[in-house]
Amino acid sequence: MTASGIVALGMLLAGSSSAAAQPGAKPAELRHGLERRLEAIATSLDGVIGYSIVDLTSGERIERLQQETFPTASTIKLAILYELFKQADERAIDLEQIRPLDRRHDVEGGILHELQAPSLSLRNYAVLMIVLSDNTATNVLIDALGMEKVSARMRALGLEQTKLRRRMIDLEAARRGDENVSTPGEIARLLQILYRGEGLSKPSHDALIELLTKDKSTPMRRGIPGGIAVANKPGTLGGVAVDAGIVFLKDRPYIFVAMVTYLEHEETGDAAITAASKATFDYFSRLAHASEYGRVIR
Repeated sequence: MTASGIVALGMLLAGSSSAAAQPGAKPAELRHGLERRLEAIATSLDGVIGYSIVDLTSGERIERLQQETFPTASTIKLAILYELFKQADERAIDLEQIRPLDRRHDVEGGILHELQAPSLSLRNYAVLMIVLSDNTATNVLIDALGMEKVSARMRALGLEQTKLRRRMIDLEAARRGDENVSTPGEIARLLQILYRGEGLSKPSHDALIELLTKDKSTPMRRGIPGGIAVANKPGTLGGVAVDAGIVFLKDRPYIFVAMVTYLEHEETGDAAITAASKATFDYFSRLAHASEYGRVIR
């Protein structure tokens, strides 16, 4: 073969290689589109938002302020729930144990506050904690499990910044700086642990996920079509809005965590989380239903 023929063959092969690489460029551009949408939501928000989104198929992450510490609000209940089932597996507690309500840690606003003298199983307190976000039920569980044991378990999992430091709505503790905190990245890691059932028996893992997927209206869920299973826990405080969970999208499950603080109005944080959740679902839905060339096949 002549020199010119070799050059021509090389150019042909290079062209074929370039063409073969093109399908991989399109998903990257799709991802960049999501990143731009999320950044636009963040920059237009009158507050500060951090997020961590994990593709449970590829392991890829899309993150912003993922190592910054935020107040968790009620999303810290994910850590309490894990500790509850972990201690049950260790036979340190019995989920069916009936425990009277200790009124010293009663919190206004929840259903238990309205009842006279309830005595419920630890399992049922957990249902109220997750489904209704009942803070009195949460305080009963904190006392049953041990506050320090929850934080110690998080440290053992490598979640150093995920800290349960006060009971629910303990304003004096909050004024001292004993806030319940974590980072978007650590909450995402905790959700990966919950998704895989790491450290839990299968019955405990199944019960935990079933509890988290029970129907509730939250900012994250409002960005996701009905019929998609979502295991999540939201939370709000003054100036704070959080939502975090696992989206069981067929063929493309993912984790979504958004933590917002410095808000003038909490509803703007909720709206930002919903917008970010919708943008994220749209992205993963296209990945789940499209061929490598981008044709959507439903």
